[in-house]
Amino acid sequence: MSRDWRWLLGILAIQYIGVFWLTFAYWPIAMATVKLVTGWMACAALGITQINISQHPVRETAWPHSWLFRILAAAIVAVASLAIAVRASAWLGMNLSTTWGSILLMGMGLLYLGVTAQPLRIVTGLLTLLAGFEILYAAVENSALVAALLAVVNLGLALGGAYVISAQEKGETA
Repeated sequence: MSRDWRWLLGILAIQYIGVFWLTFAYWPIAMATVKLVTGWMACAALGITQINISQHPVRETAWPHSWLFRILAAAIVAVASLAIAVRASAWLGMNLSTTWGSILLMGMGLLYLGVTAQPLRIVTGLLTLLAGFEILYAAVENSALVAALLAVVNLGLALGGAYVISAQEKGETA
């Protein structure tokens, strides 16, 4: 919900600590660390891109503009994800905290994608959505190849987003 890109990327980096913690319950520490390092690398790529562009005032492109709406929408997503997680945890054979954490991240990522049009925020929403999926998938599949492929997808998404952000700054079409 922060308008400053530094806070946004800082919160995303903290989010990847949570992703590490939730995947560590199902994967060895080396594979869970891949999630953490990959997330931090994605944050670094996006941060370096933001540092190199000129800082002009950003027009509000999110709809609606009210903080009250955003907090209410986030609360609805949290309650709905908890209701879904109770059923899904029994169905998947996972503990409730991991299931709720993954579904909550996926829901918040979708919510964030639905209310913004800025490239940095879109990439952040996609990374959040993918992080939720990765937690859920880590409980189901314990494969080093899958962890590597998801890391490549995360880095590709971050680098693609960095390209779009820099192309938008130069006035090019991406």
